Amino acid sequence: MSNIKLGISLYSFTDEYAKGTFTLEDCVRTAAEFGAEGFEVVGTQMLSSYPYASEKVLDEFKTMTNSYGIEFFSYGASADRGVRSDRDLTEEEILQSAIIDLKTANKLGCKVMRAQQLLSPVALGKLAPYAENYGIKVGVEIHNPETPTSPLMQQYLEVIEKTGSDYLGFVVDFGTFATRPNKPHWDEALANGAPLELLEKAAKLRYDGVPREEARQILLDAGANEAVMMAFQGMYGFVTFYNEPDFEGLKKIMPNVIHFHGKFHYLDENLEEASIPYQDILPIIQDSDFDGYIMSEYEDHLSGRALQMTKRHIQMEKKLLGI
Repeated sequence: MSNIKLGISLYSFTDEYAKGTFTLEDCVRTAAEFGAEGFEVVGTQMLSSYPYASEKVLDEFKTMTNSYGIEFFSYGASADRGVRSDRDLTEEEILQSAIIDLKTANKLGCKVMRAQQLLSPVALGKLAPYAENYGIKVGVEIHNPETPTSPLMQQYLEVIEKTGSDYLGFVVDFGTFATRPNKPHWDEALANGAPLELLEKAAKLRYDGVPREEARQILLDAGANEAVMMAFQGMYGFVTFYNEPDFEGLKKIMPNVIHFHGKFHYLDENLEEASIPYQDILPIIQDSDFDGYIMSEYEDHLSGRALQMTKRHIQMEKKLLGI
């Protein structure tokens, strides 16, 4: 029997925060007002003392969570191998960075830490005793274009199962189950002069599984302009889509899923996401033994619609979950 809680990643308010129209407290308060039980923070974005948690920061978060009755549940860690100008960080250095992130998440009172794929499967395995020591569950993010059964994610699964640790698992991003082109990207391409027939051709090439370089050449030969090719890059990248999403793969890894990112880009007035089939994803989670959060994560930051879309997203989830 699942126990699903709804939260909001404050990353959803990136534009408002970056422009200074929202303070950190505004982000936390808004999440609570929209009905979130908890929130997630990306450390590099909103932690003023990153990568550490200063006493000032701890006091600020304690005051905000107490004032608005909301839980600081998840810490979004970032694996940045390019912090030096002379070379990339080694795997061991990235592991040490992740250990610092664990300490920070622990001080902040978080229960979950999102790890990125730059933390290799081997490094994730080495992180297990530290995660157990600090009481933080670490989930590597399954993000488009990866899927639950893609080769890289299977390498992580092998390590997770080999360690036998309850403190290692996956953070699954709903975007990996998209079935249609990204609506904001599509609309932007049309506005920038992309011919509709060539956008549709690009989408069909993706649906048909035509290899990226072959599809690229087909579009160029057909006279595709820059607007079409920009949309094409997304279709074969971080906003790709599938005829048949990897739902069976999700079911198989559910015992190892510790956290979800409820990705969304556009919800209409009927509370339907334009490209991601929530009506198919949520029942899989609801019918499992999952106990944790789905964090709403909005990504169309320059649209000016973050507040409207995030509020709709929580409403949509409650409607589909019957809560």
